[in-house]
Amino acid sequence: MGMYLDSKTAYILFQNETKRPYFVDKSLMLSELFPLVDNGGEYICITRPRRFGKTVMANMIDTFFNKMNDSSDIFNSLKIAKDESYRRYQNQYPVIHIPFNDLMQPCHSYDDYIGRIEKQLLADLKAAYPDVNMKGETSVASALLNILAADDTARFIFVLDEWDFIFHQSFASEEDKKNYLLFLRNLLKDRPYVLLAYITGILPIAKYSSGSELNMFVEYTMASEEKYSQYFGFTEEETDMLFERYENSAIKPKHLTREGMKSWYDGYHTKSGRRIYNPRSVVTSLKNNNFGNYWTSSGPYDEIFYYIEHNVAAVRDDLALMIAGIAVPVKVWEYAATAMNLQTREEIFSAMVVYGFLTYENGKVSIPNRELLDKFTIMLQKEPSLGYIYRLAKESRRMLQATLTGDTETMVEILELAHDTEVPLLSYNSEAELTAVVNLVYLAARDNYRIEREDKAGIGYADFIFYPETDKNADCIILELKVGATPEAAIQQIKDRKYALRFRGKIGEPQRYTGRILAVGISYDKEGKKHSCKIEVIEDGKE
Repeated sequence: MGMYLDSKTAYILFQNETKRPYFVDKSLMLSELFPLVDNGGEYICITRPRRFGKTVMANMIDTFFNKMNDSSDIFNSLKIAKDESYRRYQNQYPVIHIPFNDLMQPCHSYDDYIGRIEKQLLADLKAAYPDVNMKGETSVASALLNILAADDTARFIFVLDEWDFIFHQSFASEEDKKNYLLFLRNLLKDRPYVLLAYITGILPIAKYSSGSELNMFVEYTMASEEKYSQYFGFTEEETDMLFERYENSAIKPKHLTREGMKSWYDGYHTKSGRRIYNPRSVVTSLKNNNFGNYWTSSGPYDEIFYYIEHNVAAVRDDLALMIAGIAVPVKVWEYAATAMNLQTREEIFSAMVVYGFLTYENGKVSIPNRELLDKFTIMLQKEPSLGYIYRLAKESRRMLQATLTGDTETMVEILELAHDTEVPLLSYNSEAELTAVVNLVYLAARDNYRIEREDKAGIGYADFIFYPETDKNADCIILELKVGATPEAAIQQIKDRKYALRFRGKIGEPQRYTGRILAVGISYDKEGKKHSCKIEVIEDGKE
């Protein structure tokens, strides 16, 4: 039993995971691997954004197949135990499990990094197979071939987690990265001792190889392949189950809602359109009894800006539309995420999809959820290079204050400010473009409100509804947009379609919101090229 060969580490980590209150049983993934083990010589690579359960899955696979650790105490109570062939595969194989992101101690060069891994794995092999002559051996591949020559049943399952870690390290040069690909090729490709090679990471593996080094892998990404999708991230049904556990827990008072969970952490999609929630954020919010930026907190807002800083002009207008909740057509090339200099619009958005900052569905990209939108919002208010988007976003606190106080002159002034810029969105050929600008000038409102666009209310769909989140006594806002009509017509629509019903609780339940309900109409006259605003209090909850 060594550090990489038949280690105990994965068993301990996965056992701990199964004991957590918000554990989700994904063990049926194992049944999909059984046929691959039977075939032998299979190579699969599953890539997902950070914190989507890749490492938990890698630990589960190691724990199940690893012949040195009896895992019956873990798996007998999981779904996989119902598979009739479960026992035939459990704890039957030698497993080499390398978490490439586990440095153990600081590394200052690629040779140091890969040298430690090779040295430790060789030591593990020599300790496990003392009767095989490996004296003086320095190649892991040669050592494994010697083992197979001595015992023709010695075939290994490889579990390689975060395979792409090296590509994000400053100590690795371009030449080092090529050498790393050669290391993987020499270790795995066409090797008879490989029973199954299971690799995970963020970046697509074969696409990083310019030749045939790693072309034996079949890749499964969230955007391009449906297979295995249900095992990474949480489905609607799984999130429902976890929220029910939360509701039945001893936590008091409870600050989360299922609706809020969807707004904050939903938004990713598999190729077939199945909705996927960010698992780390869902679990952390349930444990903390609070909505927050739990996934993106591991990387600051400038991590998002990194992808666009070299060519802001190519994506600036698209960002404005996505902030407005409008999906933008783009061709996603997942291999583009590996480019060192992201220059084109397609390369930039492709990288952001691969890393999880955007989601991709039906040929369009969009910002997945409130958690990511908050990070984009911070970026828009801190980066002057974003031009008109930055200038409008900086006015957003003044816009909210003017709305709450009924100062329509200031509201018009801020909207007209857009005409002093190069804002291409302001052709206003449709309300979608006006919607994008309105989103920008109300960015600051997201600190205190949950803002829903095209929200069902009364007998129709309101353009925007602002739900107070930090103070339930704060004013509620219903905002309707009109191009080629008056703000009075917008307010009349709010009244006629009874949008204010959205703020009333169900019969017999206490009122959720007790502040005023403001009807806000914003219009744009194409001929006069002027904005108009009107605000009316349609209900006063304090009366």
